[in-house]
Amino acid sequence: MSRARQPPLVTGISPKEGAAWTKVTIRGENLGTGSTDLIGLSICGHNCLLTAEWMSASKIVCRVGPAKDDKGEIIVTTKSGGLGTSTVSFKLLRPERIGILDQSAVWVDEMNYYDMRTDRNKGISPLSLRPSNPLGIEIDKGKIPQKDMELTFPGMSGDFTSENFSATWYLIENHSGTSFEQLKIAASNLKKQATKKNEGSLAYVKGGLSTFFEAQDALAAIHQRLESDGTERVEGSMTQRLENILNRASDTADTLFQEVLGRKDKADSTRSALNVLQRFKFLFNLPLNIERNIQKGDYDVVINDYEKAKSLFGNTEVPVFKKVYAEVETRIGALRSLLLEKLLQTPSTLHDQKRYIRYLSDLHAPGDPAWQCIYAQHKWILQLMQNCRDEFISGQRGDEHTQVHALLLITNMFYSMCISVAAWRFETPQQVQFVEKLSDVVIGQLPNFWKLWISYVNGSLFSETGEKSGQVEKSKKNARQRQNDFKKMIEELTSRLVKLIRGALLSATLPQNELSLYGGWENKTELTGPWLTQIIHTVRGCHDALSALEIPNDLLQVIQDLLLDLRVHCLMVTLLHTTEDVKRLAEKEDWIVDNEGITSLPSQFEQCMVQMLQSLKEPLEIKPGEMNVRKSSNPIYSCYCSSQVFINCLEQLSTKTDGDINTSHSIAVDLSSPDRFTRVQEDFSPTSEQRLLIILSNCQYLERHTFLNLANHFEKHGFTGTEKITRVSVDAVRGLDRKLFDAYIERRADPIAGSLEPGIYAGYFDWRDCQTPTGVRNYLKEALVNIIAVHAEVFTVSKDLVPRVLSKIVESVADEMCRLMQCVSSFSKNGALQARLELCALRDAIAAYLNTKSKLLEELLNKFKSSMQLQLTCFQPSSIQPVKR
Repeated sequence: MSRARQPPLVTGISPKEGAAWTKVTIRGENLGTGSTDLIGLSICGHNCLLTAEWMSASKIVCRVGPAKDDKGEIIVTTKSGGLGTSTVSFKLLRPERIGILDQSAVWVDEMNYYDMRTDRNKGISPLSLRPSNPLGIEIDKGKIPQKDMELTFPGMSGDFTSENFSATWYLIENHSGTSFEQLKIAASNLKKQATKKNEGSLAYVKGGLSTFFEAQDALAAIHQRLESDGTERVEGSMTQRLENILNRASDTADTLFQEVLGRKDKADSTRSALNVLQRFKFLFNLPLNIERNIQKGDYDVVINDYEKAKSLFGNTEVPVFKKVYAEVETRIGALRSLLLEKLLQTPSTLHDQKRYIRYLSDLHAPGDPAWQCIYAQHKWILQLMQNCRDEFISGQRGDEHTQVHALLLITNMFYSMCISVAAWRFETPQQVQFVEKLSDVVIGQLPNFWKLWISYVNGSLFSETGEKSGQVEKSKKNARQRQNDFKKMIEELTSRLVKLIRGALLSATLPQNELSLYGGWENKTELTGPWLTQIIHTVRGCHDALSALEIPNDLLQVIQDLLLDLRVHCLMVTLLHTTEDVKRLAEKEDWIVDNEGITSLPSQFEQCMVQMLQSLKEPLEIKPGEMNVRKSSNPIYSCYCSSQVFINCLEQLSTKTDGDINTSHSIAVDLSSPDRFTRVQEDFSPTSEQRLLIILSNCQYLERHTFLNLANHFEKHGFTGTEKITRVSVDAVRGLDRKLFDAYIERRADPIAGSLEPGIYAGYFDWRDCQTPTGVRNYLKEALVNIIAVHAEVFTVSKDLVPRVLSKIVESVADEMCRLMQCVSSFSKNGALQARLELCALRDAIAAYLNTKSKLLEELLNKFKSSMQLQLTCFQPSSIQPVKR
C-alpha cells in the first residue's frame, strides 16, 4: 500500500490584495496531483473552484470572487490530501462601482447589474446605481428619530440623490459618531472624486495604462513569433490578413449584435425617460396627490406641494410640464371653491374659520375671504335671532288652538282641568323662554364673530406668531378700510337684539312700522315681577358677556337703554302687582286665630312686601354704567301705599255684614282644650263683633311687629328714610284701631248700660219707699253676666285685649250707674242701704278693671287711712274687757 499524501498547504499568493475578479497565483505544497484531484478552493470565504486552473502540485491560478469578508485565508481541498491550510491571507479591495452610463477604461463585469435588472420582484432606478457611501468611510447610523430630523430640516432630505439634499442631515444621520480624523479622510475622498471627474478622459487613460501595456506586450509577442516562424513571408502580410479578419469579425459582430445594440439604445432612452420621471415624479404625481390629500383633508400638504410646484414650474416652457401644471391649477381652483364653500358654511367654529381663511390666503384666492366670512356670519346671526322670534310666535299660535281644543274636550272634567291650569300657571312664560334663548344665541355667536374681526384687524388670521408678511399687512389695510362697515354690523346686531326684546316685552316703545317685524305677542300673558327680574338678569348677563369682549361702550348703549326701560317697567309692574295682591288678601282671610290672637293676614301682608323687595333687588341694583331708577319711582312711597291699602282691607273686613260672609260654617270651640279661648277650629265663622276683635288684634300685631319687621327688611335692602313711613303707617293703624275699638265698645257697652235703668225700676221700684234689702237685685246680676260674656268673647280672640275692652265697658257701666244715682231726688233709709249694697257689689265685682280715676280715688282713700290710722283706731271696736271696780 502507498503512503497517504499530506494535506495541501498554501504558502504564498500573488498579488496579496485586489478587487473582485482579480487574477491571482497561488503557490504551496501538495496542491493536488491534477485538475481532477482539486475539489475545493476558497479565498476569503468565497468559492473560486470554477475559475481555478491547476498548473502543478505547487501552483494554481484563479480569479477572486466577490467575497463577503474583506480579508481571509486561501483554503485548498484535494481528494488525495483533504482539507488544507494556509500561512498567508488575501485582502479583498472594494472598488468604486462603475455605473452603467459611466465611462471605463477596463472591462466591467456586468453580472451583478444583470442580476438586479432581471429580478422581477424588485424595481430599480438608475439613481440606485450611485455609490451608497460617497464619503468612502464607515457608516455609523445615528439614533435620532426621522420625525425630529424632518422638524429640524423642513423641506429637506438626507438622500444625496434628492434635489433637496441637506449635507448636515446626511452627516447627522450616517456619521453622528464618526471622529474628526475620519471626516478629514472623507473630505479627502470627496476631493479625489471631484478631481477625477474634472480630469475627464485623461483620468480614464491613466487608470487603464496597465491594459494598454498588456495589449502592447501581446502584440509585440505575436509579432516576434511570426517573425521567428517566417509565416509572414510565405503567406503575405500578417497585419493585412489580421486587419481583414478583424473587419470581418466586426461586421459579423455588428450583424449578430445589431438587435442587441438596438435594444441597448432603446433601453438607454427608456432609462433616460425613467430618470426624468424619477427626477420630476413630484410634478407628474402632483394632480393625483392633490386629489387624495383633499379627500383626506390634508390641505396643508396640498398647499405646500402647490407652492413648491409653482416655484419650480410656474414659468416653465416645457410642453409636458406646462400640461401637467395646468392640471394642477385646475385642481387647485376646485380646492379654492371647496374651501370657500366650507368657510361660508354655517354653523362653523372660530378655529375652522381661521383655518379656511389661512388656506385660501395661501392659495391666493381672489377677493378677501376673511371679509366674506365676516359678512356671512353677520347675516347668519341676524337670521338666527329672527328665526328665534318666529319660532316662538308660531308656537304661541299653535298653543292657542291647542288650548281651545283642550277646553272643549274637558268641559265635563273639572278636576282634571284644575290640575292642568295649575300646572300651566307654573310653566315658564313664552316671553321669558324667548329672551333666554335669544340671549344664548347672541352670547354663543357674537363673541366668535368679534374675535374673528379682531384677528382680521391684527393679522393673526395669517400668522399665529405675529410675524410681518405681505398677507398680514394687506389684512390690516383692508380692516382699516372696513372698520366703519363692521361697526355698522355690530350696531345692527345689538339693535336687532334690543328690538326683538322690546317687541316681546315693551311693544309700546317700538315705532308702529316695526311692530309687524318684531311684535306679534298680542296674546302674551302679563309677566309678573319675578319673571321680569329673571329677564333683567338674563339681559345683564348678555351685556356683561359682550362687555368682556372689550366691545366699545357706544355700541352697547342700546342695551343699556333697554335695561333702564326694563328696570323701570319691572319696578312699576312689581309695585302694581304687590298692591293688587294686598287688595286680594281680604279674600284670603279665614278668621282662624293663633295663640297670640292674630290671623294669617299680617304674615301674608309681610310676605307680600318681602317678595316685593326681593323682586325689586335686581331692577334697583345699579351696575357699572347704569342709572338709578329710584329717582323715577320711590319704592318707599309705594310701600306706604301698600300699607294704606292693607289698612283699608282691614277696615273693609270689619264693616262686612253677615250676609257678605260665608255662613255655611259655625263656631266650634273645644272647651276642654287648655287653649280653648285662643284657638278656633277651621270651621270658625265669626260674628261682626268677633271680626272687630280679630281685626283689632291684627292691628296691634301690625303696630308692634309687622311694620318694624318691614323697616328692618327695607334697611337690609339698602333703603333709607323708612322711619317716616313706619311712623305714618303706625299712625294709620292706630287710627283704624281707635275707630274699630270705639265701634266694638259701642256695640257691647251700650246694651249693658241701657239695661240698667229698666232693671233698677222694674216692678215700680222706688228709692224712697222700699223694703229692707235682702240682697243684690237681678238687674245688676244680669249686667255682670253680660260683662262676663264680653270678657269671654274677647278672651276667645285675644287675652291681650281683655283689660282694654273690659276697662272701657266697666267705665260705661259705672258712668251710667252714677248718672242714675244722681237722678234720684231722695233715698229712704232702706233705699240708701239698697243703693249702697248694689254699688259696693258692682265695685267689688269689677275692681280689677276700674279706670285710672277709680284707682286714684282708692289711692287717696288708702293714703287718708294710712295718715290717720292712729286717730281712727278709736272708732274700732275694742277687744279688751273693762276692769270691774
